[in-house]
Amino acid sequence: MIPIQTESAWRGTSDCRNCGIRDMVLFADLNEDDFNLIHAPIDDLVYVPGQALYEESDKALGVFTLKQGMVKLVRLTADGRERVVRVLLPGDVAGLEALATGRYDSQAVALSDVSLCRIPLEVIHQLGANSPRLHRKLMEKWQNALKQADDWLADLNFGSARQRVYNFVRKMYEVSGDGTAVLFGRDDMGAMMDLKLETVSREVSALTRAGVIEPLDKQGRHYKVLHPELLTTR
Repeated sequence: MIPIQTESAWRGTSDCRNCGIRDMVLFADLNEDDFNLIHAPIDDLVYVPGQALYEESDKALGVFTLKQGMVKLVRLTADGRERVVRVLLPGDVAGLEALATGRYDSQAVALSDVSLCRIPLEVIHQLGANSPRLHRKLMEKWQNALKQADDWLADLNFGSARQRVYNFVRKMYEVSGDGTAVLFGRDDMGAMMDLKLETVSREVSALTRAGVIEPLDKQGRHYKVLHPELLTTR
């Protein structure tokens, strides 16, 4: 079972009112009358790295708003290979497609320690029907999620193996905001960029030897970026 930190629906709605990233998530535009429509649990959940939030084609229980950590969305290709189609960051929403289909169209897996909210579909449908503000926000989130997924794949699947790795390191550096880059496991990176694990390892090692990045942990997943200006595509 997934660990649930909240104990009641009303604890959940209270958290929504006071959420530290409320301006980034679905409930940003709700007023007090909108909150009074919520009559189902909105759970605070925590996941550890490698734990799945849900599986591809699972019947949906709700949508997820990410408060802390990173989550990868994975799909299987026709030949059985895994492809990472997007990485979610705090403020992103996972599972919006379930509002239309009732099922998830990808697997969602925690890449780090993750904290998020699970909002039941019935809550979203009810609020969407009664709050034009939320309905508009849902449509904006959905459109933005589709665009980000397309942009992610386009950027990371263009050019040589070196170009793809450089692009990925630069993206993660820009996301971090603290001068570092979290590169995950080499298998995950390969799945994102459609490269073999050995190829990814070789290119990351070359960046390290060149002094562009410096490892900050023994696992080789967290790096300080010393020369971001050198992470241009070549």
